[in-house]
Amino acid sequence: MVQHLYGLLIGAATFLIIGVFHPIVIKSEYRWTRKCWVWFLVAGLVLSVVSVMLTNVILSIIAAVTAFSSFWGIHEVFEQENRVLKRWFPENPAHADYYASRRKEKGLK
Repeated sequence: MVQHLYGLLIGAATFLIIGVFHPIVIKSEYRWTRKCWVWFLVAGLVLSVVSVMLTNVILSIIAAVTAFSSFWGIHEVFEQENRVLKRWFPENPAHADYYASRRKEKGLK
């Protein structure tokens, strides 16, 4: 009976992981600009290795889902920068020069 609940557990964990990554990407891009993509890559690689090494299937799956959410976070960091450049999201005033130069490169006002 308990094994029949594994799918629900994994689904709920996946839902929560994806939900947590959304604000993490936004806050990371705000604080460190798109340069933070490297941390998402490192986290994804480390969690991929952890997933392979774990013997508990549920924990392995959760680690793998988190790893691939980190990999997707790389894409989202660059998309978040585009949203900031379009002024859909606030930019960090400490990075005003960076955003101004990126807007100029992309031909945005």
